[in-house]
Parts: sequence; structure tokens; C-alpha cells
Amino acid sequence: MTRQPAAFRLEPVPKPKAEKPKRKPRALKPPKVEIEDEPQDQPLVPARQPGPGVARAMRWVPVLLSALAALFTMWAGLTVTGLIEDLFARSEILGWIGSGVLGVAIFALLAIIGRELAGLVRLKKLETVQREAAHAIAGDDKAAAKSVLASLNRIYAGRADTAWGLSRLKDSMADVMDPADRLRLAERDLMAGLDEQAGRIIARAGRRVALVTAVTPVAALDILLVALQNLQMLRAIATTYGGRPGTIGTFKLARMVIGHLAVTGGLALSDSLIQQFIGKGLIGRLSSRFGEGAVNGILTARIGLAALDLCRPLPFTTRAKPALGDFLREIVNFDSDGDKSQ
Repeated sequence: MTRQPAAFRLEPVPKPKAEKPKRKPRALKPPKVEIEDEPQDQPLVPARQPGPGVARAMRWVPVLLSALAALFTMWAGLTVTGLIEDLFARSEILGWIGSGVLGVAIFALLAIIGRELAGLVRLKKLETVQREAAHAIAGDDKAAAKSVLASLNRIYAGRADTAWGLSRLKDSMADVMDPADRLRLAERDLMAGLDEQAGRIIARAGRRVALVTAVTPVAALDILLVALQNLQMLRAIATTYGGRPGTIGTFKLARMVIGHLAVTGGLALSDSLIQQFIGKGLIGRLSSRFGEGAVNGILTARIGLAALDLCRPLPFTTRAKPALGDFLREIVNFDSDGDKSQ
């Protein structure tokens, strides 16, 4: 059977689009690049200063304190003057006795002021010697080393605990010519015994703070006793190295220690210290109160080490710098063995 013829509609074939003419090749001229050398020393960006209002307010604080001090001085002077006049009005003998007592009080006040100023000068001297010693060792400065050795002789002359070291150092100076080696020799002969004394002071203060915290029931009394123990420790360390500060000097040293700890981050208990604490099983053996005491004792030892760094006139070069781990056993040891070691 054949297929019948049929009609088909053919769609028109779309015409191809005309291609865009290709761009003719052309030469490109690269831009000229100038390379400038980077300056070696970049200018430092100045720190942001406080606003004018804050600066003006800070300037008025010393003025206020000075005015209050002047008012108190005038009030005290008028009060004492009125008392002496009343004594003379009652009896001439009482007036002269009162004048004599006032003279003794003024003399004692001047002596106390002189002692405080001398303590501040000694602390400043230790700081200066420490800075000169570091400069002499780093720069091999002969003049600075000679100045440091002369200062050490003046500071430690007449002390029984440094007499042998000074004698040995004097005998060895002729054989050593290098400035840095001379200072290392001075550290070996003079600082060894002083470092041991300072270490015993730190360990004893840390143990006392731990005991005070553990047995004191009142928190306010606890804080007061711990603060007193820390101040006594700071004064003893400074006295060991020749500072012998007074009350004002001790508070100045405490402020320096706080600044030193803020810079070095020494007030935070490190992870390694916590691992040592837990690894020795001390936390499990102590109650919560004794645990608080141990932590306070460790923080006291950190404060003592910071004071040692500030008061020691020579940097650590030949001797190992004491670490906090050296005092752990003595701080948390509350039996008689720890007391015997002191």
C-alpha cells in the first residue's frame, strides 16, 4: 500500500548574523611606574593625649592637696601657739616646759623627715646602680663598671654579711680587666649571700600570709594582716640589698612593685604553676580555707620576687634568677620542717 501524497510547510531558514569585525591589533604602551624606597625609620604615631578638660582637672588636684596641707599646717601652728601662750599665762615655768617639749617634738619630726628622705635616696641609688650595671655589661663600658663597683663598696661597707665578699672582690680585681667580668665577679662574691637572705624573707612571708589567711575568720582583718606582712617583706628585702627605706620609702617601693607586676603580668597564676599545684596533690590535701591561704602565699612570693628584681643592684648574669616554683614547698608546708629551714 502506497502513502498518499501530502503537503508540507517549510519554515524559512534564519540568516546567520553578521560577525562583528575583529579589532585590529595595536601596540600598547605600558604606564611608567616610579618605585620609591621605603623610609627606614617610620615616624612614630604620638599617643592620644587626654582632652583639655581632663588635663585641667588633673592640674587642679595637686593645687587642692597643697591648699589642704597648708590649711592643716596653719591650724596646727595656731593650735600649738595658743597652747604655749595659755601655758605662759598660767605659769612661766609651764610655758618654758611646753616650749621645751615643742622643741623636742620639732627635732624628732625633723629627724623622721631626714630618715625618710635618706631612705628615698638609698632606693634611688639602688635603681641608679642597677641601670648603670646593665649598661656596663651590655656596652662593655669601663667607666660605668668602675662607677658601679665604687657604689657597691659604699653601699655595703661596714656590714658583717658582706665583709668577706668585699674582701674577696678586692683581692680579685687585679686579675680581671674586662668590665663585664668584673661586675660578674661582684655578683658572685656579693650577691650570693644577699640573694639567699632575700629568698628566706620571701619564703617566710609567703608562709605567714598563708597561715594568716587560713586561720583568720574576719575578711577585713585578713586583708589588713596580709597587707602588713607584704609591707614588712618589701622593707626587709630592700634593707637586705642596702635600701633601708622608711615608711614613705616602703610605700614608694610598693607602688614600684605594683607597676612592675602590671608590666610583667606577674599577678596572674600561670598554667604551669596550677599544674604543679595539682600535680603534687596539694589541693586535695588542703581545705578550701587553706587553699585560699596557699594562693595568697604564692601571690605574696610573686610580690617579693618583683621587689627583689627592683632592689638588687646587679642584674642576674652568673646566678640563676629565683623562680616562684622554688618557694612552693616552703609556702604550703605548715609543719615544723618549714620553720626549721628558716
